[in-house]
Amino acid sequence: MENNKFTKLSPGLRKLIVPDSGRFSKNALSADVKDSQTPLSAFAARTMLHCNGGSTMQAALWLKNHLAGGGKLVVTLAGALSSFQIGVMLAELIRQDKVHLISATGANHEESYYRYVAHSHYAYIPRYTELTPEQEAELRDAGLRRITDTFLPEDESVRIMEPHLLKMWQAAEKNSESYFPHEYFRRLFAEKLISADKGANPADCWTLAAYKKNIPIVIPGFEDSTMGNIFSSYTYGGSYKKPNDITIDAKVMKSGLEYFHLLYDWYMATAKNHPIAFLQLGGGIAADFPICVAPSLKHDLKLHGQVRDWAGFIEIGSSPMSYGSYSGAGGKEKITWDKLSTKSYYQIIQSDATVVFPWIAAVLLEL
Repeated sequence: MENNKFTKLSPGLRKLIVPDSGRFSKNALSADVKDSQTPLSAFAARTMLHCNGGSTMQAALWLKNHLAGGGKLVVTLAGALSSFQIGVMLAELIRQDKVHLISATGANHEESYYRYVAHSHYAYIPRYTELTPEQEAELRDAGLRRITDTFLPEDESVRIMEPHLLKMWQAAEKNSESYFPHEYFRRLFAEKLISADKGANPADCWTLAAYKKNIPIVIPGFEDSTMGNIFSSYTYGGSYKKPNDITIDAKVMKSGLEYFHLLYDWYMATAKNHPIAFLQLGGGIAADFPICVAPSLKHDLKLHGQVRDWAGFIEIGSSPMSYGSYSGAGGKEKITWDKLSTKSYYQIIQSDATVVFPWIAAVLLEL
């Protein structure tokens, strides 16, 4: 640093400061982009320099180097990103071996399938904040379930798949078998029980890409989803169950505890030869569940000194750091829980995942 003012600072503080000199191209923006074999990445490198843009680019470049060095990546999906077509990018990352395990809410997982079977029945309403309660009820009565700006067509998606899954659950009960939620869903592809909607591009379905690559999927809290609710109703045996309604033993569905056991085994086996990074899209259980595998291995299974730390943690979210919110907790707080070490890379990007993730994907895909 040539500026004498910086020489007056402590060494620790000086390490945090990046000089601007040498960061900029001598060419005009358009020339740099047009001449590049990776125009999207080139545009991002020239323009995403500060604040959330800068954090996004730093995180993307770190992940790119991590993967290039043989690292593995866990991606977590919060909310209903699949309804917002996150699969366009995520499926391509899976196909190119840049994602190695996915933890998703039950909604995200099933909605990837719903987009696959009913894409042409979807619609969106950009000015959703202006809807009145009466208009919302009108949408309800028409069978249109609103997710922010997007309508999920229940009859053409959920109710198309339910009979197939019900038969699987009944067969599992008859044979005293038990499977994970995502394993039942994958049979829809394997047994060709569903087909792509005429308006859908199968390449945009991340669950199909994950099935073809056979990468692990973890669904914490499966019952907190539409199909999870439906499964719960079949397993209910209380006083509100009608006498002739179908009842299924809940044991046919493996639990969240067994998903955590899957994580124990996957993490330890993978970490033997590869550092593992964590990309969190949004917050909530989809993220908190898998990141806890490292401290649980260390402290609960007492494998002190035998567990590799998460190599890096990147979160894209808009939750404030308040009220004990996991979603808003920064990387430093995770150090206190032994989820991250002081050597783990971490970056929090306070923004919308639907805005930030496409740029990270573009860099990782070298677009």
